[in-house]
Amino acid sequence: MNTIVRNIFIFALVVFTAGNAFSQKRDIQRANKEFDKFAYIDAREIYLKVVEDGYVSAEILKKLGDTYYFNSDYTNAAQWYDKLVKQFPDETEPEYYYRAAQSLKSLGKYDESDALLNDYIAKGGNGLVIKTYEDDPNYLKSKVFKARDFSLEKVGINTATSDFGPSFYGSDKIVYASAGNTTGSKIVEWTQEPSLDLFIADRAANGELSNSRSLGGDINTVYNESTATFSKDGMTVYFTRNTFIDGKKGLDKSKKFKTLRLSLYKATKTGENTWTNIVELPFNSKEYSVAHPALSPDEKRLYFSSDMPGTLGMSDLWYVDILGNDKYGTPVNLGPSINTEARESFPFISENNNLYFSSDGRSGLGGYDIFVTPLDNDGKPGNITNLGAPANSSKDDFGFIINENDRIGYVTSNRGGDRGSIDDDIYLVKEICSITIQGKVFDKETKDPIPGAQVSLLDENNQLVSQTTAKNDGTYSFVGDCGTQYTVRGVKEGYNPYEKIIETPMLTGVVDVPLPLERISPCPPNDLGCKLNLQPIYFDFDKSNIRPDAEIELAKILAAMREYPELIIHIESHTDSRGSDSYNLPLSERRAQSTLKWLVGKGIDANRLTAKGYGETQLVNECSNGVPCTAEEHQLNRRSMFIIKN
Repeated sequence: MNTIVRNIFIFALVVFTAGNAFSQKRDIQRANKEFDKFAYIDAREIYLKVVEDGYVSAEILKKLGDTYYFNSDYTNAAQWYDKLVKQFPDETEPEYYYRAAQSLKSLGKYDESDALLNDYIAKGGNGLVIKTYEDDPNYLKSKVFKARDFSLEKVGINTATSDFGPSFYGSDKIVYASAGNTTGSKIVEWTQEPSLDLFIADRAANGELSNSRSLGGDINTVYNESTATFSKDGMTVYFTRNTFIDGKKGLDKSKKFKTLRLSLYKATKTGENTWTNIVELPFNSKEYSVAHPALSPDEKRLYFSSDMPGTLGMSDLWYVDILGNDKYGTPVNLGPSINTEARESFPFISENNNLYFSSDGRSGLGGYDIFVTPLDNDGKPGNITNLGAPANSSKDDFGFIINENDRIGYVTSNRGGDRGSIDDDIYLVKEICSITIQGKVFDKETKDPIPGAQVSLLDENNQLVSQTTAKNDGTYSFVGDCGTQYTVRGVKEGYNPYEKIIETPMLTGVVDVPLPLERISPCPPNDLGCKLNLQPIYFDFDKSNIRPDAEIELAKILAAMREYPELIIHIESHTDSRGSDSYNLPLSERRAQSTLKWLVGKGIDANRLTAKGYGETQLVNECSNGVPCTAEEHQLNRRSMFIIKN
């Protein structure tokens, strides 16, 4: 992608030291002039020629390294930074050790990268980069261990040049920036690519993208437009564009070179694919860049990246309150818990209020890495987590967006090539999420393990998903899905069953569900259910219908009655203590009759069955009126029993 848009915060570089030969001085001066315009590609060729002629200085190596580094070509950046730190260690500022370390990390040379990070610290480098590294010297292992499992696949709308920065537009479209398929655009000096336009593409339910076309109306110009965010009603868009002042490019002339800055604009939808009423946001400036907007879920805040005064590093994440009528609050820096001395950019806030962003100022896998942190109701960030591989790679990974409900999203990365930002492509991201549900079945009183206990995993509809037997040490395990409600139930002859309802998280991991079983006394002589190892026929709260899992137990009674025609059974149904006594008695009667009708419906003569509800008069535990109990403890009382009458 166009590097001036992605890497909007570039150092001002000092003038070269004079060489010995006049011709070399002239070449260097010409190179500096090109460098100051950020036309890196032309300047690079001149620097290389000077080096080939045998002239090498710290400044030339710095600038050669920077031309590759800020165009995300870390292979060549590492080469020149290596020469710099080895040949001119006393003339190398700490930030170059850091850039050298980041470049090596991008190439998978982690030990060498760590050594340079130590040099960076010894040279006086400071900030969150040090804190993160010192707190977790084995950062690579921990980041990979904590990695969320994603599958990545290039989308079909990528072109041969830069494609990046997707944003959700409604439920079935995305909008993204591209230097391909643009018309009427001038070539940008910075990368020798066409300028960027915003495009819209259709989004299928499985995340695949198709039918790319230019975003209509007045948004796209002959200059750069990129990274947008849309209101939920689809009528307002905030987007990034080169700064214009009174119809002219806004240039920062405060330094020895001119810098074309980036600004945020707002547009309104006035047709099917028509955007007009372009309004520049009031906190833009020709003195700094403001880019990469993201709306909070309640649309009351606009987040962005900027190097405006008050920035802690090369670029920081900021937000403004949206006050309405094109008015905004004062920009607020997210602070040192998020921002580092390097670059933070490309914020995205999910519907679950998780802030995803990219940074090259934190321990990671190389280049820009993607991080995530939850935001509380006041917008304060929590713990920050690196998404790990494969979402992150040794190259630049940024512009991450995701629908956390269907776990489908997109990310931009140049991992597919060696040309730096030119190789930026959009990847379809699908989170592969699985949960290990494990625990131990044990005696509630003695705490001893209960080997051989049957453990069942049921879905939210009480349908059996899986079943296993506890091992000799009482342990069990299942593999389930993320973001799913399950019931884990443990049963064993001689014990009351126990079940636990859980909601699995939206993150691959382990959920521990201990199952304490309470021992029961031996079977009474007339308790058919006990004799048949029948589990109580459970009912949902305030319900009398037969659940599918209960049908399995009733089938035991049905089989016994068919096998022994002389059996006459009395059905006792019970409730828990919630609700009044006068309400629970008829409720239990309905449950008893429901159980009886089920058996009759299967062909058992009604003369062999009687049924009666006992309300809450025969609780199996201490959960009487006014006693606080869990849902599982109340569940044990919602049951039917089968007493042999003959």
